[in-house]
Amino acid sequence: MVYYYMSMSFWNQLLTHLKIHRESVSSQYKLDSQLHKIIVELAQQEQRPEEDIHAGLLATALAQRNISQDLWNRWQSLSPREQHVAALTCLGYTNGEIGAILGVSIPTVKTHIRNILSKFQLHAKNELRMALQDWDFREWDITPHK
Repeated sequence: MVYYYMSMSFWNQLLTHLKIHRESVSSQYKLDSQLHKIIVELAQQEQRPEEDIHAGLLATALAQRNISQDLWNRWQSLSPREQHVAALTCLGYTNGEIGAILGVSIPTVKTHIRNILSKFQLHAKNELRMALQDWDFREWDITPHK
């Protein structure tokens, strides 16, 4: 099934926001039957046109992709030691446990955490855990299970 985008005002606003030129984006796409069924049901439940549902889902997906890219860029800005501290923090280790694993003092761990939070523009370790909750840090966990 092929769908054409009809709500161009929203679509153009989204493209402008994402700095994508219109000619570089196809105005049609294929949609599998299961996804089409879900979109039809959503449109009926919300009493909105299917095109609005399409546009909303696409906007949400693109926003999530931008957030993910931003988190990845911030992760890349961390030093290898900061990445290790961040990973262990996200795995639930305390500052003392991280210090013992890495062979550094607790004040050093706190300094790394402060730098990590600053680079991610966060205020607390639980915010870091929430921001990276979908990431798999098991490869960083080189200690026996807690």
